[in-house]
Amino acid sequence: MKNIQRTLVLGCSLLALAGCGADEIVSPGTSGDIIINNPPPSPTPTPTPTPTQALVTPAAGCPTINSTGGLTDSSTISGPTGTWRVCTLPATFNQSDTLPYIPGLLYALGGQTFVGTDQGFSSTNTAVTLTVEPGVIVFAQGSSALVVNRGNRLAANGTAARPIVWTSRDNVIGVATDNSQQQWGGIVLLGRARVSDCSTGGVNTDNTFSQNPTCQQNLEGAATTIPYGGANDADSSGSFTFNQIRFSGFELAPGNELQSLTTGGIGSGTTITNLQSFNSSDDGVEFFGGTVRIRNLAVIGASDDSLDVDTGSQADLDTVIVVQRASTGDANIELDSPNGVSTPIVARPQTRLQVNNFTFVERSSVSAQMVRARGGAGLSLTNGVMDKIDSDATFCFRIDEQETLDALIGIDSVVCDGSTNRQARGDRGSGANNTTDAEVLAGVTAGTNVNLAFAITLTGTVVNGMGETGVTTFDATGRSSFFAPARTFVGAIQNTAALTTIFGSWTCNSSTMDFGSTNGACTTLPVYT
Repeated sequence: MKNIQRTLVLGCSLLALAGCGADEIVSPGTSGDIIINNPPPSPTPTPTPTPTQALVTPAAGCPTINSTGGLTDSSTISGPTGTWRVCTLPATFNQSDTLPYIPGLLYALGGQTFVGTDQGFSSTNTAVTLTVEPGVIVFAQGSSALVVNRGNRLAANGTAARPIVWTSRDNVIGVATDNSQQQWGGIVLLGRARVSDCSTGGVNTDNTFSQNPTCQQNLEGAATTIPYGGANDADSSGSFTFNQIRFSGFELAPGNELQSLTTGGIGSGTTITNLQSFNSSDDGVEFFGGTVRIRNLAVIGASDDSLDVDTGSQADLDTVIVVQRASTGDANIELDSPNGVSTPIVARPQTRLQVNNFTFVERSSVSAQMVRARGGAGLSLTNGVMDKIDSDATFCFRIDEQETLDALIGIDSVVCDGSTNRQARGDRGSGANNTTDAEVLAGVTAGTNVNLAFAITLTGTVVNGMGETGVTTFDATGRSSFFAPARTFVGAIQNTAALTTIFGSWTCNSSTMDFGSTNGACTTLPVYT
């Protein structure tokens, strides 16, 4: 916008000067004007005009794919970037297929779209793989979602220069704003790794799974029963790199929602890196069970929890940015593991979340705490910066129930601006299983280099300032090999150059978080030449 304004001002100035020939200066005390004839300027080379980005023109038609029914040519759709050919995906990909990048072409979800059919709890095959090429844009509306069934794979691998964009119809036609949300469902990856909550038979309470050796669960937010889970913690649901998921999170019913990315029982063989969730109306990302590994994750503007981890998930997240909108958003982390109501029963696998090198920016006036853990879940936070904008209303940490406090893995080299009375709180209930504020504060600060009354000096929303630069780091490689090599700084972003290098080339910008990305604003579509 600044460049446009500068061009308009300069253009008006040139127009004003164009009407002048010789300069005219009125001299007092004379009978008329004194005319000064300036010599003509030396000829200058004609400047090369600055090229303007041409509007998109629609592709001639839809490519051919293998799955039954193929792609449906759904005519064209127009918006600020031009006119695009729309190719609607089949209801089910029943054969391995590729969605190629074609200039002037968008792919559309016509409803809940499935990659393969469920292969079952004990299956070992990969039935169908859907490949999505760099630069592809897929849009949807309403409850439409892409669901990768258990035993199938999604290979959606963009590049830094050409990320894959999953977005809404409103984004395409140019009416989505920086506060738009809940315009379509989201992406769902399902797999055959272990979960703790069983759709039948309650929860597992030991690591042998003797109560329910075939424990599986059903997908939240689905119109039909869609199972996930298995016994293979190394299962692969594919690879998902350099992706943006915008304006998602459709609610099918109260308490039954989809978010930008939902995983259910995916295994450690699944690759997820360089992912941006933008304005999900529910959680930014939610992990149900499975073994989840994500590097370079940006959750911007989620309307509920930014990171939600549950159902026995074993999640390691490295280099994470969370920035809330001022008008909406709950906890930055909600961590849960099912337990008994009257008698504490910690489920197995015990939910465990480890986050290393992170920066959380809490802006929501409705958030009660930045990090909330309960149900006996294990939590490890290392090398983190927690910026609480409304420091008088929100706690840095809340940990419910004694078994959750006992399961605390460690908080190390973490700073938060919790002032003197908003650092940590318990559930404040009665009974031996409940936690007090003092107990939680003691547990959270028992680690090394923890300061919950820290003076935040971040610049550019998430870039370390002098204060953060001075915090001693913690070697998290002993907690997970995924965190190797050890870092020499806390927070996600050491300096401005790192913001550009790690996130700036493939994300989109908004008033909530401006990455300085060359891909432009989240409210418009990227156009590649």
